[in-house]
Amino acid sequence: MRRRSFLSGLLGAGLLLPALSGCAGNSANTLKIAYQQWGSGKVMENFLAKISEQFRLSQPDIQIHLIPLVAAENDYFTKNELMMSSDATTPDLVFEDTFILKSDVAAGYLQTLTDRVQGWEPWQQIYDSAKTAVTGEDGKIYGVPAGTDTRALWYNTDLFRQAGLPVPWQPKDWQQLLADLAVLKKTLPEVIPFNIFSGKAQGEKASMQGFEMLLYGTESTLYDEAQKKWVIGSKGFIDSLSFIEKIFSEKLGPSLSRALDANLTETVYTDWLPKAKLAVALDGGWISNNWVPQAPGEWPEWSSVLKQAKMPTQHGQAPGYSTLAGGWCWALPTRTKKADLAWEYLKTISTTENMMNYNIADNGVAVRKDVAAQEKYRTYTPTIQFFTSLVEGATFRPALAAYPQISAAIQEAMEKVMISGTSPQQAAEAYDAQITGIVGAEKVTKGVAK
Repeated sequence: MRRRSFLSGLLGAGLLLPALSGCAGNSANTLKIAYQQWGSGKVMENFLAKISEQFRLSQPDIQIHLIPLVAAENDYFTKNELMMSSDATTPDLVFEDTFILKSDVAAGYLQTLTDRVQGWEPWQQIYDSAKTAVTGEDGKIYGVPAGTDTRALWYNTDLFRQAGLPVPWQPKDWQQLLADLAVLKKTLPEVIPFNIFSGKAQGEKASMQGFEMLLYGTESTLYDEAQKKWVIGSKGFIDSLSFIEKIFSEKLGPSLSRALDANLTETVYTDWLPKAKLAVALDGGWISNNWVPQAPGEWPEWSSVLKQAKMPTQHGQAPGYSTLAGGWCWALPTRTKKADLAWEYLKTISTTENMMNYNIADNGVAVRKDVAAQEKYRTYTPTIQFFTSLVEGATFRPALAAYPQISAAIQEAMEKVMISGTSPQQAAEAYDAQITGIVGAEKVTKGVAK
C-alpha cells in the first residue's frame, strides 16, 4: 500500500492522532519543533536547546516545545507526515530529509519559502547543488539545507597490508575493486572483504549508499532531467545489479542472513569495523561518530587504521569517482499558524557559528561556503576535508514525489539478485514494469545515458 493511502486510512479511522496530539501543546506562545532522533542520540536535542536559549533572548515569552520522533527512517517519515496532516498536531518547524521533501510538497504538507529566502544572506552562502535539493518541481524553494553528506570507501590499512595490497589505496575502476576484494577473501578468509548495503531490510541506505553509488558511476542515470522522465531499460542499471550479484555469489560481502538483517548498520559500525572483521565499507563520512570517546563503539585508533578512497566509476571514466549526497533541511508545515515566528527561529539556527557547531556535532558536511571556510570546521575531524572535497562532483537523488516508491523497487531488485535465482536482466525487467506502473508509461524513457 502506498504511504499516502496508508496515512489517509489512519486518519479516516482516527488512529494514531490521539497519541501524537499529546506530544505538543497548541498554546499561542508555544513553538513546536519536530525532528528525528536516532535511538538515544542527543545531537539535535542538545543543539536546539542552545538555539532556544538564544531565541528567548529576543522572544522571552515564547516556549519552545521540542518533539523528538524516535523512529527508523521510514517510520519517521510516516509519523512526521501524520503530524503535519492535522491542525491539531502539526509542528511549526520540521526537519525534513531532502529525499522525502518533494513528496511532502506534492502532498501539500509544506509551504514555500521562496519569498523568505530572497535577499537573505545565509541563503547566498548555500551551494547551488544543495539549493537544488530543496527546490520543488514548480521551481519554488521549500527548505533551508542544514547539512549534507557524501559517500566513499573506508578501508582497513592493517588488513590491506596483511593481504599485500597497497596503502594508500585507490581502485581505478570496478574491475580493480573486485579484484582487490578477491585478494582479501583469499588471503584473509576470516575477514569480510566488503560491505555494501543491499536489499529491502536496509531501506534507503541500500538505494542511495549502495545501488546509486554504482549506477551513477555508469553511463546511465535514474531520472532524465531533460525529458522529465524516469529511465528504464538502461545498461547501467543491469551492470549495477550484476555488481551486486557478484558480491554475494562470490562471497565478497556478508552472508545473506547478515546482509538482510535490519540491524546490520549497528553491527558494521560497532563490531565489524572496530574489530577488524570487515576490510572495506562503502559508507558515509559521518560514521566515525560511532568511535569517538563515549560512543557505543569507542575506538581511539580509528583515524590511523581506517583510510578513505573514492568509489571509482565503472570504467574509470570522468570524473573518476561517484558519490551520492543527501542531507536534511528545515521546512515550514503548511498548517502552522506561527510561520513568521518559526522563520525567526530558523534564522537563529542559521547563523554561521550555529551552523558550524551543528555540522561539527553531527559529523556532517557543510552546505554553506561560509561554514566550509571556518578553520574550526576544516579541522574538526581527520576526514572532513576528504568528504567535503567530494561535494563538487556529488549527485543528489531525484527527490521527486515518486522517488520513495522507486527506491523501494530498487531495493527489491537488489534483493532478487542477492538471493540468486533471478538474473540481473530479469530483475531489471521486473523493475522496469514496476516503475512504469508507478509513474505511467508517459513518464518513462528507455536507456538514456548521462
